[in-house]
Amino acid sequence: MPERARRSDLAFTPAVKRVQRQQGTRERIERVMARRDFGDVVTPELTAFIAERDSFYVGTASADGQPYIQHRGGPKGFLHCLDDRRLAFADYCGNGQYITLGNLSENARAFLFLMDYHARRRVKFWGRAEVRDDEELRQQLDAPDYSAIVERVIVFHVAAWDANCPQHIRPR
Repeated sequence: MPERARRSDLAFTPAVKRVQRQQGTRERIERVMARRDFGDVVTPELTAFIAERDSFYVGTASADGQPYIQHRGGPKGFLHCLDDRRLAFADYCGNGQYITLGNLSENARAFLFLMDYHARRRVKFWGRAEVRDDEELRQQLDAPDYSAIVERVIVFHVAAWDANCPQHIRPR
C-alpha cells in the first residue's frame, strides 16, 4: 500500500524509506509520522527558540548536488521570524569564499540546523532560500551594537521543520 505524501517526505525520500525498511525502523517511523508529521508553520514557541540563538548552520548544494554546510553567527536573535512561514537573517561579511551564495544562485534548496546544547534541543528546517538586496529589510535585521557589516539578507521560506531526538546531544 503506498504511503501518503507528508511534509516529512522531504527528509524521508524513497531511498531513505527503503533503507529504513532494510534496517527495520520504517514501521516505527511511520507510526510516529501518522501521529505527528513535521511542522510547516513557525509557532510562537519556535519563534522564542529562534530568538535565543546566536548561531546556526545553513546547508546548501550546488546544481550538481555537491553539499556544503556553513556556520552563521551573530548577536542573539539575528535569525528573525518574518512571519509564520519565513525566516531571515543578516548575512554578515565573512571570509569571502561565497560558497553558500554561489550554491543558492543555482539551487535555492536549503536547510537550517539550530542547536541549543545546554537544553539538548535541535530544530531542523527544510525549505528554499533567496538572497535579497533589500535596504529596508537589511535595516530591520541589522543589530546596531554588532560591529560586523551586513552584506545582504537571506530569506528562508519554510517548507517543513522538526525538533527531535536529544539523544547524543552533549550539554555545553
